[in-house]
Amino acid sequence: MGLGAYPVMGLAGARKMAIEAQQLIAQRIDPIEDRAVAQVAARRESETPTFSEAAERVFESVAPGFRNKKHRAQWIGTLRTYANPFIGNRRVDLLTTADFGQLLERIWLDKPETANRVKQRCDRVMTWCVANQFASTNPVSSVAALLPKQKSKQDLVVHHPALPWRDIPKMSARLFSEERLSTGKQALLFLILTAARSGEVRGARWHEISLDEKVWVVPAERMKAGRVHRVPLSNQAITILKTRAKTHLGGEFIFSTRKNVQLSDMTLTKVLRYHSVPSDVEGRTATAHGFRSSFRDWASENGYARDLAERALAHAIKTATEAAYHRTDLLEQRRSMMQAWADFWRLRCPSVRRI
Repeated sequence: MGLGAYPVMGLAGARKMAIEAQQLIAQRIDPIEDRAVAQVAARRESETPTFSEAAERVFESVAPGFRNKKHRAQWIGTLRTYANPFIGNRRVDLLTTADFGQLLERIWLDKPETANRVKQRCDRVMTWCVANQFASTNPVSSVAALLPKQKSKQDLVVHHPALPWRDIPKMSARLFSEERLSTGKQALLFLILTAARSGEVRGARWHEISLDEKVWVVPAERMKAGRVHRVPLSNQAITILKTRAKTHLGGEFIFSTRKNVQLSDMTLTKVLRYHSVPSDVEGRTATAHGFRSSFRDWASENGYARDLAERALAHAIKTATEAAYHRTDLLEQRRSMMQAWADFWRLRCPSVRRI
């Protein structure tokens, strides 16, 4: 067994190491094997990342899979905000279930949705660490045993404040009775008439529109469910688009106040706040997203089939069995429903009256 080269290893040092080796032999331990194990452990210790380092490496691998930039930023943002301040500088092989329990309990009941996302992402990071042999076990897998029971999902659902559908004609006169509508109001009205999401409307491009066929085709990469969504356009929606074609500043976006810069989500919110559009939540102004709820309630209470309304909202099909029977988007059947919805608004604006 080599003890080191002279003169780096002196006689006194060599005698000390020899004695230690003899002591190991007396304990029936191979000193050469023991030294090799110690060297591997030392090397692994120097190579083992901290939690924050591991999280960044995992994020690099998962980031390309996100279609939405906001969701991509949120993935690593939650770990940087809620995990790194407590365990970010700790080596992953030294982390325990108690460590994750302590960081999660701070937000487990007050911010349940965020807490569950943090838990899922911590689990993803530690699973990667185990797979790469930086840690022997995943301590997050059993952290639920340390946490109290959260409220049921029904109790946690937060509804977007929505304008009750029966109040729509009256509110329409306040919102859309001007001779010419601003870009923000045009975008909001187009959102309402198509029952679309804010991001889908603000990101709408001219090449997605077919005025002849009266249809708006939203590509899969811009849809929440990741599937192409065809929207039948009412006469009022077509009129808005024709008006935009005459007055917009050019560029790819239909609704913009600066060329090739889409509207901010706050643009629609400001319209609603300025006109103090009430909602079904006391003390809260209606939201742009809430008009999807208004449409859904209107459709239900006016005899339209659930299938038509759900397709109009582009809701994801929850079960594989149900999805297997959905072979068509019922575009033509939805046309009369969307036209009736537009007519119900009783628009008085001269530039958006029914053709």
